[in-house]
Amino acid sequence: MEKRRLGNSDLEITPIGFGAWAIGGPGWEFGWGYQDDRDSIAAIHAALDAGINWIDTAAVYGMGHSEEVVAKAIQTSSHRPYIFTKCSLLWDDKGKVLHSLKSQSIRKEVEDSLRRLQTDVIDLYQIHWPIPEEDIEEGWITLAKLKEEGKVRYIGVSNFNVQQMERVRSIAPITSLQPPYSLVRREIETEILPYCQKHNIGVIVYSPLQSGLLSGKMTPERIAALPDDDWRKRSPDFQEPRLSRILGLVEGLRQIGARHNQPPGVVAIAWTLHHPAVTGAIVGFRRPDQVHEMLGALTFRLSEQEIAEIERLLRQHDL
Repeated sequence: MEKRRLGNSDLEITPIGFGAWAIGGPGWEFGWGYQDDRDSIAAIHAALDAGINWIDTAAVYGMGHSEEVVAKAIQTSSHRPYIFTKCSLLWDDKGKVLHSLKSQSIRKEVEDSLRRLQTDVIDLYQIHWPIPEEDIEEGWITLAKLKEEGKVRYIGVSNFNVQQMERVRSIAPITSLQPPYSLVRREIETEILPYCQKHNIGVIVYSPLQSGLLSGKMTPERIAALPDDDWRKRSPDFQEPRLSRILGLVEGLRQIGARHNQPPGVVAIAWTLHHPAVTGAIVGFRRPDQVHEMLGALTFRLSEQEIAEIERLLRQHDL
């Protein structure tokens, strides 16, 4: 199976990784509603058995619950994937997200993550958000020290712009950036992806399926039936007029995928992987059947003609 070197590290990762945001469950500001931990663990096992070799999670996902589920799944698997997690997002007793990049806070966070993940070292530790911006140097210095101390193997950033990466890169090398990237969210193409290419910063993109909208499974009826504690109900992408335009695009992706016996979601993921700066794509799974449906993304690649066809579809649907 194809593997790609992540930035300046020795990590050779598969083109897609297991995204563990949704399996964190409910009870916090950006939860996806109730999740069955048994399904989540089975999904992780299915992904690892298929050859996916990295899992991306974060302390804040389910207020620590995602990391605990990941640990349980790994303990009962014969595979040892790379574990990527994140710091800087805290939460209060009502599940509201708070931000801190103070050294003392991050040091407590890494110890909590190591304990929940039941591991001695985290393969990639990332600053989740550059907030408060005036503290990003303090946060990055702390991550660099954690790497020197052997608590984490490599350090990266998430949701940083070029100016913020430039500020911290002089302190310690950035192994990777984790930005949002999908067919309907392309802001990083102009400056961020060229910058990462120039400076050998790996890129693992999140939400390549735009939180399920590009999977081919989403309908207005299904969206209306989402639980009230699923954050997607508040997203403009899941509301009109944008929703109909995105679902129209999906039908075009479905036609392209049908030529290769692939669902539209695999086409959408392959589109993100086509960009030469992108190392891998984080794909969220909650059940084994979702894993099996998207496994084609490990190997399926689009032709230049199909890339051009997708660009025409985007213009057609005003996206």
